[in-house]
Amino acid sequence: MENKNILIVEDEPDLSRLLADYIEQAGYTPHIIKNGLEVEDWIKQEKPILVLLDLMLPGKNGLDICRDVRQHSDIPIVITTAKVEEIDRLLGLELGADDYICKPYSPREVVARVKTILRRMNQTPNTGPSPTESVFIDQDKLLITLKGTVIELTQIELNLFKLLHEEPGRIFSRQHILDNIYHDYRIVSDRTVDSHIKKLRKKLHDSIPGSDLIKSIYGVGYKYEPDWPAESE
Repeated sequence: MENKNILIVEDEPDLSRLLADYIEQAGYTPHIIKNGLEVEDWIKQEKPILVLLDLMLPGKNGLDICRDVRQHSDIPIVITTAKVEEIDRLLGLELGADDYICKPYSPREVVARVKTILRRMNQTPNTGPSPTESVFIDQDKLLITLKGTVIELTQIELNLFKLLHEEPGRIFSRQHILDNIYHDYRIVSDRTVDSHIKKLRKKLHDSIPGSDLIKSIYGVGYKYEPDWPAESE
């Protein structure tokens, strides 16, 4: 029998029940845990396909749970939180969450995020680019090819694209980008990153109108999550 277990770690009963109803309607099997101390043993035993993890929990907080789960599992983890400051801390510690959603959220949005992550996880590896992806990177010539369209980039733009593209769905903080893209990040700022991202996104969009490949996460950073126009598929 196919495993469709999704773990909801949430100590607000009304919210967890509502979310469980939407998860179930989407064809998955929801399970609710309220106490952070119970999460890791349950994950090891039941092996859910995804975890929706609140940060503020009795017993053990979500940050510690995420960090400890990552020691033994690469299961997708979606953080839910009411405090953006906690997201900044999460990204700074690079605990390995796959996505985050700020409260108050729409249960429909949560289900949509879950489906996106699981669809990405279920893509068959090592079979070449999918017809909706078709991305090739030529570092020597500073070129990328998207769905047959060749795009010339600057060195910084290529490095940015490569960093984001290598881990689709991961949210990269501006500081992480500064540390990994710029040789001496002390002479640049967050605004420099924003400016280069803006130019990169424009080149991508101009080359394939209607595409939305790099998402801006307000107050946090950026992620590569392709949204190709229907006519390009």
